[in-house]
Amino acid sequence: MKESWQPLIAQDEFPEEGKVAARLGGWHVLVVRDDDGFHAVNDRCTHQASRLSGGKIRRGAVMCPLHGARFEVATGHCIGGAYKDLRRFPVRVEGGMIEIAVPDAPPAMDEIPVTV
Repeated sequence: MKESWQPLIAQDEFPEEGKVAARLGGWHVLVVRDDDGFHAVNDRCTHQASRLSGGKIRRGAVMCPLHGARFEVATGHCIGGAYKDLRRFPVRVEGGMIEIAVPDAPPAMDEIPVTV
């Protein structure tokens, strides 16, 4: 699947809380900064389809605000549950700008978060 790099935010403007949610190329993306750098995942819990960006980030994992499922942001892996892993997106920093590579094809219905 072909991907395109999309600008997100200047690296020095990244919020101190350590996360940014954005819609890039039709995809809902959650970008998290930790000690290892920046990680980007689909902003949709694979269990109940809620936005993960409303959840807390702790020890390299994001917690779903709806039901508490936890996902490692570096790998997308679900921690302690049997839910499907999150889609990950490549991240790079070019000229001080954080960029995310998202698929050129629009997300499928099972990759779009529901609005509650």
